[in-house]
Amino acid sequence: MPTENAAAAAEPAPAWRDTEAPPLSVVVPVRNEGPNIAPLIAEIRAATAPLGAEIVYVDDGSTDDTQARLAEEARAGDLVRIRHARSCGQSAAIVSGVKAARGRWIATLDGDGQNDPADIPALYARALKEAEGSSAPILIAGHRVNRKDTATKRFTSRFANRFRAWLLGDATPDTGCGLKLFRRGDFLELPHFDHMHRYLPALFLRAGGRVASVPVNHRPRLRGRSNYGTLDRLAVAIADLFGVLWLQRRWKRPIAERVRDGEGQG
Repeated sequence: MPTENAAAAAEPAPAWRDTEAPPLSVVVPVRNEGPNIAPLIAEIRAATAPLGAEIVYVDDGSTDDTQARLAEEARAGDLVRIRHARSCGQSAAIVSGVKAARGRWIATLDGDGQNDPADIPALYARALKEAEGSSAPILIAGHRVNRKDTATKRFTSRFANRFRAWLLGDATPDTGCGLKLFRRGDFLELPHFDHMHRYLPALFLRAGGRVASVPVNHRPRLRGRSNYGTLDRLAVAIADLFGVLWLQRRWKRPIAERVRDGEGQG
């Protein structure tokens, strides 16, 4: 399966990043989302300020004014910016953002404004609750119960979700929702490949983790246009689906125990 080979250039970190690491980082991949930059960042700041979160935006080779608008927002000193020299896809952008983030926990959301940043605190609280007394990987996945998309997109999404759940056994109603929350270290240990962000539940289960779905708000797109077509997305998803199935079958999770000095000696 293809590996991530994004060429990312990080700008010098602002001074505040030299302080204690934040508990949570919000990673937002974008491509040609200029009109959505300022409104969405304002919402993320308002929703996550009580959590002490940092915001990491990854510009995946935009050709519009996305980079200029991010530069303007960065004047506040609380925005980390990463830029891919060329577009490598949403999964590659998420990987670059997670690598640049400092938080132990990562929240992701789409940059088109359809995910509601106000849902992040609830996902974070659920993650902390699930993590109590456990070191197993944990994924909290948003579930868009009232999607504000076209009828065609809703139908194809329902079909794809049911087929995927049947084939992979991930028991997740909405893997396409961009709102997800997980530990940074757990994510970095997963196999990385193009479109992996759509299969995070199956990948977390493959790693011995747990997945919980939480209902979240979904909003209509008010600015810009989608970077994806319904049919081309479906065709790619089918190919990726069988790739993930191959990954599941080609890995046996070991039960490892540490051997203390002197054990096993005659």
